[in-house]
Amino acid sequence: MPFYMDRHEFPSVTAELVAAAHLQDLAVQEKFGVQFLNYWFDTDRQTAFCLARAANPEAVHDAHAASHGFIPTEIIEVNENALELFMGKIVNHSPGEPYVETAFRTILFTDLEGSTSLTQRLGDARAMEILRLHDRVVRDAIKSCGGSEVKHTGDGVMASYLSVSRGIQSAVDMQRHFADAGDTSGALARVRVGVSAGEPVTERDDLFGAAVQLAARLCQKAEPGSILVSSGVRDLAVGKGFNYGPVRRLRLKGFDDSQQAYEVLWRSAV
Repeated sequence: MPFYMDRHEFPSVTAELVAAAHLQDLAVQEKFGVQFLNYWFDTDRQTAFCLARAANPEAVHDAHAASHGFIPTEIIEVNENALELFMGKIVNHSPGEPYVETAFRTILFTDLEGSTSLTQRLGDARAMEILRLHDRVVRDAIKSCGGSEVKHTGDGVMASYLSVSRGIQSAVDMQRHFADAGDTSGALARVRVGVSAGEPVTERDDLFGAAVQLAARLCQKAEPGSILVSSGVRDLAVGKGFNYGPVRRLRLKGFDDSQQAYEVLWRSAV
């Protein structure tokens, strides 16, 4: 049977209500010969999408009408491979679990400055110990702030968050733990962090686009032991208790215009 994607637009609805509606769809799907596979909900746009297999779009329409009455504004046939290309990997959530899916992400990069010279300076064993400690601190901070590791870059990690303030807090936690790690080599005290936010493109479990490039460039421009964030990140985190240094205007590779950035004063952060 073909795959169908339908779109629902709401004047006002919660993630819990959408999750309950999905359960109602599952309860009646066999009667209409439909298999509801997954759904996505964007709370900011008050829009939900359902992915289903059915003989025709009318069956999807009728199942929704019978289960909860939320009639989709549009039902289109889709190719599963194309769906994953545009929406990212399809994650199956437990029935009834309320969740929100949005394209907006906060992107974070870390960079262990001079990682290529660590081996020559410290020897193989000590250099690997430093790298493993970096990875452990970063991954613990990502997890504790609800982020997701996107990939390891060799001398750093790329992560994403659904919340700007959680992304900044994660960076602050990293730097604080590096400062307290008791690393006599001084390598961990020179970790740089860059943070930006936007709507990156998802493909094959990786993220691409201007927001990703900006975070990577800010990481490169950050001073060792510091956190550099885009002006957009700073603006979106107003009132969250973070302190910043003066505005900096940076010329970054790949960007035609200079970019405003701020250093997070993490020693005085929340």
